[in-house]
Amino acid sequence: MASSSNRRDSHDNDRLLTRSRRSLLAAGATGTLALTAGCLDFALGNGPLEFSGDRVAPSDGALEETGYAEESVEERSIEESAEVGLGIEREFKAGIWQSTYVKDVSVLGGEREAALFTTLSIPAVEVAGRSFNPLEDLSNGELVERLLGEVDSEAGRIEGIEHEESFGLDILGDGRDVDTFIGQSTYDGEEIDVELTLTSFVHEDDLLVLLGTHPEVLAEESANVEVLLESAEHPV
Repeated sequence: MASSSNRRDSHDNDRLLTRSRRSLLAAGATGTLALTAGCLDFALGNGPLEFSGDRVAPSDGALEETGYAEESVEERSIEESAEVGLGIEREFKAGIWQSTYVKDVSVLGGEREAALFTTLSIPAVEVAGRSFNPLEDLSNGELVERLLGEVDSEAGRIEGIEHEESFGLDILGDGRDVDTFIGQSTYDGEEIDVELTLTSFVHEDDLLVLLGTHPEVLAEESANVEVLLESAEHPV
């Protein structure tokens, strides 16, 4: 784990995620959307305004060093409608990248795919002063719950998740706040503690969420998760 000099005190509330600079502004009292190239169909209500995020992933060298292997890389989209002024609603579509990496580790006397690292990238977009990002107002604790629902793992369902500590790491050229949590999962009818490590921040106009999980007893995996976090590359 990171040295104690790098660790920060836990806060009562997790930091709200930073809004992106990328935005479209409603112009004047008329509520007319300021047009940019390619936005005419959107302005007329003939089609959604589309945004696409760039994938984020740990480096190949970090994966080799830590023993994790790519399990899946998926690009999907979400759609939402929002009011852009004076009761006018328009559709928005955003592309999301999610990458998942796994590792077999020894748990309760057997080898299991119980260590996982996953990354998520979603455009950090504002339209008419309103964030178009379903994750924007989630705390890091809520993000942990959200991401665990998006991945399949032999760790099964992790419950009773509580914040443990916060510390700092240098990721993508800047100091980032990282939070660790402890939850409980069940293997072969026996309950074990699971450590979850998460950071989230905006980089190059994308909201990035990076999460690592592993049985708490495997202290060496905490260091491996930090290697993966610090190696993150965006855009890939």
